[in-house]
Amino acid sequence: MSLFIYNSLSRTKEQFEPLHPEMVSMYVCGPTVYGHAHLGHAKSYVSFDVVVRWLRQSGYRVKYVQNITDVGHLTDDADEGEDKISKQASLEKTDPMEIAQFYTRSFYEDMDRLGVLRPNIAPAATAHIPEQIDLIERLVKSGHAYEVNGNVYFSVKSFDGYGKLSGRTDQDALQSGIRVGIRSDKRESSDFALWKKADERHLMKWNSPWSVGYPGWHLECSAMSMKYLGESIDIHGGGMENKFPHHDCEIAQSEAATGKPYVRFWMHNNMVTINGIKMGKSLNNSVNLKDLFRETDPLVIRFFILQSHYRSQLDYSETAIKASRTGLEKLHETQRRLREQKDGTGVFDCEPFARRFTEAMDDDFNTPIAIAVLFELSKAINAALDQHNGIADGSCKEVQAFINQAGKETLGIFDQNDRDKNREGKESTRKFEAVMELLLQLRAEAREQKDFALSDKIRDLLLIKSGIEIKDTKEGASWSWKSGA
Repeated sequence: MSLFIYNSLSRTKEQFEPLHPEMVSMYVCGPTVYGHAHLGHAKSYVSFDVVVRWLRQSGYRVKYVQNITDVGHLTDDADEGEDKISKQASLEKTDPMEIAQFYTRSFYEDMDRLGVLRPNIAPAATAHIPEQIDLIERLVKSGHAYEVNGNVYFSVKSFDGYGKLSGRTDQDALQSGIRVGIRSDKRESSDFALWKKADERHLMKWNSPWSVGYPGWHLECSAMSMKYLGESIDIHGGGMENKFPHHDCEIAQSEAATGKPYVRFWMHNNMVTINGIKMGKSLNNSVNLKDLFRETDPLVIRFFILQSHYRSQLDYSETAIKASRTGLEKLHETQRRLREQKDGTGVFDCEPFARRFTEAMDDDFNTPIAIAVLFELSKAINAALDQHNGIADGSCKEVQAFINQAGKETLGIFDQNDRDKNREGKESTRKFEAVMELLLQLRAEAREQKDFALSDKIRDLLLIKSGIEIKDTKEGASWSWKSGA
């Protein structure tokens, strides 16, 4: 069976074949690093992690690029407001680069705990200012962009295909622009910023041919994906909320610059909700992963996410998490029983289960069906083990090999370190986190009493002795492992 992927551009499932045989180029929009990751981030990056894993297991070499947005993402997600990184830096009275690096480390720490594989390349927007300036120059030269008062805008009317991904037209964009009060120096309110002139208070700015300023948010993904993957790529992923305006703008500026199709397959994951309401930091209803991990094994969170298709909404509740914990424990218990089974003589054929698992994954990465197959397999294994003759050693090894491939390598829900055999380690982790909570509480009390010498001593010793970095925010203190510690 061939792999079929739902293409958001065509709104249909299409048979997947890469541009280059045996090689897949894949770009996924990464986080804007101004706060700790939440469950919405987990759904996106766990979902695309499984995509990468399955493509590799299908025989492809995947060149996976996932960016870090550390400049240009404004608070209204368009062309107005403050830069989210700069705003957080002002709130925490520090430098934007410190904010970006601290929360980047925090993001990867959380993704590591979820079993998300690192991308091949993780480019940061601030490290690719020359590439973004070069792309703007190409667009200005070709007549697709124009400069006004040090700002550079893309002319939406110059590109006939604008909105082909989201289905919105330039008139939709125009009305959106009117609603958010887009700057009057644009030719049309639907035009979007490629370069913004910075005022004196702006913390992040660079020299350019037009002004001292900073790039627009939409620009970075086009510049970096084309730098590392070429002018046309196989797969571009991101959240459904990014279709408009972010991905529509990416398509317009990229295809206007190159004259070539930008992306062959667009993939979009759906959102996480709480009681039907979208979860997000800007809405103040997000579930912080660090907080969630204090109560729930990250593998349970990963399992909870994968029980929903990546294109379906995922509604969070304690009841759903509890059910996921119970379900995952059943699968782990079957794995344990199979590993400990000895002297069996029965024959067990796992090929029908393996075939159905593959069919599910080849059908647009249908993880809920794939997991259902594993539960059916688990039921059949337990029934066979309960019989007096058990399962013969040869069959056991075949079944274990399939479970390892499906549960561990593909879905990542069987921990690489066999957590079911390492409960002592989990208990140690919980105890360590409890000690850290106590230290943060003692430090907070010292600060309240204005004993800053003690507060600073706790912070400095944790960093020097243990490689633990403390960050003070308006919500309180948080901690993260310093890179390389």
